[in-house]
Amino acid sequence: MSGARGELEARHLRYFAAVAEELNFTRAADRLHMAQQSLSAQIKQLEQILGVPLLVRTTRSVRLTAAGEDFLRDTRVILSAMDAAAERARSTHRRACDRLVLGFMEGAALTLTDPILSAFGARYPHVTVEMRQFNYDDPSAGLAQEAVDVAILRRPIATPGLRYESLFVEPVVAAFSQGHRLAERESVWVDELLAEPILGSSCADRTWNAFWELDAHRDGEPARVVSRSTTVLEELQKVSAGLGFVVTGAAARWLDYPGVRLVPITDAAPSEAAVAWRRDRESALVRGFVEVARDVREENGESIARLCAPDLAERAYPAPIHD
Repeated sequence: MSGARGELEARHLRYFAAVAEELNFTRAADRLHMAQQSLSAQIKQLEQILGVPLLVRTTRSVRLTAAGEDFLRDTRVILSAMDAAAERARSTHRRACDRLVLGFMEGAALTLTDPILSAFGARYPHVTVEMRQFNYDDPSAGLAQEAVDVAILRRPIATPGLRYESLFVEPVVAAFSQGHRLAERESVWVDELLAEPILGSSCADRTWNAFWELDAHRDGEPARVVSRSTTVLEELQKVSAGLGFVVTGAAARWLDYPGVRLVPITDAAPSEAAVAWRRDRESALVRGFVEVARDVREENGESIARLCAPDLAERAYPAPIHD
């Protein structure tokens, strides 16, 4: 709304409501914590904007005109609606601040996952954790698209601008079909795998693909990728069918997939599980989650090695922290 001398603002409504309810400029000014002279000027400005008198002033009293009575009723409705809208916005903001979206890859942090979530819930009982699972097509577990606040993922990945708190590393293994010539071996060397048909991930992250396809050992020669999969179970089904082998974490043995045998790779780099978050979205809740994850890791460091790969426990150990 506008008039010849300015715009009608919320402050005008609040000033008018105070005067109309007190019917006394001195008391209204005290209530509003402002000077009486300034309040009087604001009411005059309001009447000029509306083009109608709202109050009848005498040396002894103040009373509402008919227009003032109508305007007071509408003013109360407007102010009440404004206050309600403001409170709804604040409430929504509070709820948003009390919600943490956690992305995770298949397996998450293995047996550390439940202790981390339990410890976080105990430390932040009013925070809701929303969990979202991601597959190989997004090894950042939602961080690249800013779809999550924090993630449990496997390194290395190429997504820039991330910080990490390592949880543990575990040996990697080759998954063969039971009829494969290497399936009954106690272990294999990387060089024995380089000519084998390999199953890759449906992933555009070259860093991720290079790690799981053993590119560091190939002297620039491309891997013989015969098929790409989106999930661990899809990979293992292809392995069982004899389409090729796949490199995966040793903890995959807990899946006990029929027709698949896991053989340790003696000289391959281990897989690192980590909590990750974006540098530019580091909130107090994210820092709290990372702190909880660190505490749980320190309390369970030795046991996680044996739980993820007991037969290779000497090669599964808590990893150093990476920034």
